[in-house]
Amino acid sequence: MSTAILTGQPVPGSSIEGDLRSLGFDVRVAVDAADAERLVAEVPCEQRVALVDARFVGHAHALRLGLTDPRFRLAAVPGALTAQPEGRATLTRALARENSAGGGTVLAVDSLPDRIVTALADDAAEVYRPDLGSLVAAVPADPQARNEARQAVADVDDEAVRLKSAVKSRDGFFTTHFISPYSRYLARWCARRGLTPNQVTTASLITALIAAACAATGTRGGFIAAGVLLIASFVLDCTDGQLARYSLQYSTLGAWLDATFDRAKEYAYYAGLALGAARGGDDVWALALGAMILQTCRHVVDFSFNEANHDATANTSPTAALSDKLDSVGWTVWVRRMIVLPIGERWAMIAVLTAATTPRITFYALLIGCAFAATYTTAGRVLRSLTRKAQRTDRAAQALVDLADNGPAAGLLARVAHVPLGGPLVAAVGGIVVLAVALFSGVTWAPVAGAFVYAVAAGQTLYRPLKGALDWLVPPLFRAAEYGTVLILAAAADVNGALPAAFGLVAAVAYHHYDTVYRIRGNAGAPPAWLVRAIGGHEGRTLLVTVLAALLTASQFTVALTVLAVAVALLVLVESIRFWVSAGAPAVHDEGEPA
Repeated sequence: MSTAILTGQPVPGSSIEGDLRSLGFDVRVAVDAADAERLVAEVPCEQRVALVDARFVGHAHALRLGLTDPRFRLAAVPGALTAQPEGRATLTRALARENSAGGGTVLAVDSLPDRIVTALADDAAEVYRPDLGSLVAAVPADPQARNEARQAVADVDDEAVRLKSAVKSRDGFFTTHFISPYSRYLARWCARRGLTPNQVTTASLITALIAAACAATGTRGGFIAAGVLLIASFVLDCTDGQLARYSLQYSTLGAWLDATFDRAKEYAYYAGLALGAARGGDDVWALALGAMILQTCRHVVDFSFNEANHDATANTSPTAALSDKLDSVGWTVWVRRMIVLPIGERWAMIAVLTAATTPRITFYALLIGCAFAATYTTAGRVLRSLTRKAQRTDRAAQALVDLADNGPAAGLLARVAHVPLGGPLVAAVGGIVVLAVALFSGVTWAPVAGAFVYAVAAGQTLYRPLKGALDWLVPPLFRAAEYGTVLILAAAADVNGALPAAFGLVAAVAYHHYDTVYRIRGNAGAPPAWLVRAIGGHEGRTLLVTVLAALLTASQFTVALTVLAVAVALLVLVESIRFWVSAGAPAVHDEGEPA
């Protein structure tokens, strides 16, 4: 339960009490400012409390945006202020100070909530103020202003604004024009029936898994059903976010489920396509694994670049200025959003090609499209990094270290000896080149030697802070090196089951890397050090896989990959679920470009 305390002079015929109760507030009335302070103190500490001027005139959705969003400890709209339990102490201090200065009375021309908001701003307290757009929220000073405010409320359809704002502000062409026009109504239907975003997210996952199972049948009917169900899963995927925005049902668990389930759905579908192709006598597991590696590395490029530059000073460049200029031309916005092959366009392409062609053609198209998108986005970000003059913060450098995922082997080698290999990026590239040459040499033990050099380079890469202009490339390069090693060695084994086992291992490790990203984005820090040590770090796993490939027969290597995949998956899943279910990290709702 939440409590709203009405302050100021009551207005006959006002709907404010009913509006607040409809939002789940228990309403109390304060006769003056001192009484408001007393009532705030009586509200249990674990409850949300709001101060609302009794003369408030505005839309119910304006109050909803200002008073019920769970992501912010302090929030306000004109005439109303709310504090969650973690912000109660700040509110109480400001209220006591204002009452002491004002004598504990509320004047007819004064608005206590607005005074408190001003006092909080003077104390540098962070108060969230939602963008109301055309919605009205005001405390009229006289009858004429009240009538004008009421007319402004009547002129704007509150529900239409609420429904429109449920759609993500930046989305891809396919999502904007082919999904959101009706999925928003599905979101409202879900809200009116008490469904939660997490339930819709789970329904989307189940639908995608059924689609993968249909693709795994290897029949034309199964492929057609898989394509249809994949689109249905994407509709639900859009609906869960729109439902969260429509009803302001944000949560830490929900943010994690939405992010991780997207990856689980897509990669499970890749596996389903590969199984279906195998039933028809076509082995495309290498293509499926390649698609997963490429897609994961694309995401790591996005995450690394954003983490490296989101709080950098003097964060400008001619390339960024050109990008902003192009965004002012309407059609170029949509073209550029489609070029990067976001999730909507990507899933639509996969669904259509699955239904109309073969898994091999689907994977070829996916690899070509993702490779082009990766080249386009990475080149643009490299140009931005080279032309901007920005100072990277210590927090950004630490985020890149966490994303790098160095394990104990790299740490030990870095402590034992420092080898002058140039800057961090040069050291990383040098180690990866040696590893690649060794993998393709055809000599049995050469990959082991290459992996050892790679481990040394990984340790030297993090010997200095990752504050160079292009050091954000280090984490995606490490991802490509580790995943590529598994793919190459599994393909070289040339036995049934090796590539599926490799697919499972890369999927488990990729989950760990995605989980690291979501924790950092939620300001919750990286996964615990014991977990990174337990699963070896990227260089430790790379070294282990090369040793197993050299020591074991092809069949034994397949079994070893399977065991390693299961072990890594169990460790990272158990720790991840434990953390996110019990985490106190704030929910992060992604309003940026779709992945």
